[in-house]
Amino acid sequence: MKTKILTLSLVASLLISLAFINSKDPAIHLNGTWQLVSGTTITKGVSSVTDYTKTQGFIKIINDTHFAFLKHDLNTKKDSSNHFDAGGGSYTLKGDKYTEHLDYYADKNWEGKAFDFTVTLKGDTLIQKGLEKVESEGIDRIIIEKYLRLK
Repeated sequence: MKTKILTLSLVASLLISLAFINSKDPAIHLNGTWQLVSGTTITKGVSSVTDYTKTQGFIKIINDTHFAFLKHDLNTKKDSSNHFDAGGGSYTLKGDKYTEHLDYYADKNWEGKAFDFTVTLKGDTLIQKGLEKVESEGIDRIIIEKYLRLK
């Protein structure tokens, strides 16, 4: 009888533990190098989709505390006419709430701004959605970016 009670208690404890573990959101681990494959911008209700794999190369590198992005045209001459863009800074991640603090960027109007996103990670696909607003540049739009983890 004691064995049955002990066994039932152990099984019940195991089931409760498993239910608790499965009810938690899995941690989102953003560390790595990500290639931007597509982006959607929604400005005043008008959507525009960009395929970043045909004419531009765009990667984002994320470590424990900082992010950086690098972008350049793919089909240009190998001279100074190639457009290059980069920026970066620190970030915070709490659950699926990801905030980029843009500390470095060529256009100083963007520096010092924080951009809030919701992130979803499924396998090697990262979806980042949020509001991009820079009043001094007249920018107020929703962006949705799809990244693939580079190996």
